[in-house]
Amino acid sequence: MHTMNTTNRLASLLALTAALAGCGGAADKSSTPAPSPTPAPAPAPVPTAPVSVGFVQPTSNVLEPNVSESLSINVLVNGSQAPNGTVATFTVNPTSAAALAPVAPTTVGGVANTTLTVSSLPPTATFQVAATATSSANTATDSLTYYVRPSHKPLQVLVPAYFSATGTTSPWVTLTSGATSYPDVKITAIANPSSGVLTADTKEDTDLTKAIKAFQAVSGTSNRVIGYVATTSTSSGALSVADIKATITNYIRLYPGLFDGFFLDGMATDSSRVAHFQEVYTHVKGLTTGLTTGATPPAAPVVIGNPGTYPVAAYAGVADTLVTYAGNAAAYANIDPQPGNTWVYAKDNSAQAMLVHTASTCTDMQTAVKNANRPRMNTGVVYATNLAIGAPWSALPTYWQQMLGTVDALNKQRTLPLC
Repeated sequence: MHTMNTTNRLASLLALTAALAGCGGAADKSSTPAPSPTPAPAPAPVPTAPVSVGFVQPTSNVLEPNVSESLSINVLVNGSQAPNGTVATFTVNPTSAAALAPVAPTTVGGVANTTLTVSSLPPTATFQVAATATSSANTATDSLTYYVRPSHKPLQVLVPAYFSATGTTSPWVTLTSGATSYPDVKITAIANPSSGVLTADTKEDTDLTKAIKAFQAVSGTSNRVIGYVATTSTSSGALSVADIKATITNYIRLYPGLFDGFFLDGMATDSSRVAHFQEVYTHVKGLTTGLTTGATPPAAPVVIGNPGTYPVAAYAGVADTLVTYAGNAAAYANIDPQPGNTWVYAKDNSAQAMLVHTASTCTDMQTAVKNANRPRMNTGVVYATNLAIGAPWSALPTYWQQMLGTVDALNKQRTLPLC
């Protein structure tokens, strides 16, 4: 019995083994392995559309408080005009400087437009306007820098009257005639007796006294006469403060009640001499007698300094007006206070003057005067002459009347007189 049971168990095990083999329980070496799954293709890159933004340059980047200005940008996508409806976003930094409307205009014909309105900012304010546009994954930005100057004042004329006052044909007669013809144009004449160095031995020029009185007598005008004061000497270099004060004292002694202030020629440009001219300026501003009745502190006596170019900014505090250009007309066309001398925007345009010679024609004169009148130049006191270097201030220009007419027309926004 025991043997039978053993035999039966072996038979059962063999049958089970065969059954398992038939069901694939053992490896079938003759079968082909299943292929590996094919990797999914990489997604195609999202096409990018290069975008560029560029401001249409404004007529001027020097504005005045509460003024509105149109702004435009060109937007390109893939080198062509952006599709209509592309959004451009404008921002101002600092945000208090100005308002934009609209802030996010859309393009038409590749151009987006907005209006910038300047806030009531104090002078010297500087702010940036940025414009941004996006297409696909690309963003482009452009920006502009603006300056804010005080409100524009009418142009004035500064005449280097370094000529004789003797005789009926004296340029002083012509000067006075022009003042009569254009009473609305403020003229400041620089009288120059004794080359700007007056001593105790200097005598009065009686013809000059008569000429000044005739000029000042023109009715309906606010014209001024100031005395030419040399601050340097060809032989000894810079004159001392005491020497300069002595000349001013002698002006008052010789021409009591005739002068409205002084013209400091040869003013320095570097910071080392600021204190020197500050002392002179303080002295003049403290004068209470001996000048015209209108020349009373603190607004007057007037001090005009002539460095002949842009000095360091500190000189703006030691003169009421600075001659920041004295030279020929051709070079004046290339003068620009930006970026190195933007401190000029802290002052009224009447705080800057130009004296231009070799403006050969009336048209050249008008070009120079219009250039000075641009907000970017911020120059409100002007003079031009056809005379050339050597003796440019020895007479009035041949177009004296036309120059006064040009200034008058610009102030009144009228058509300029024909040359």
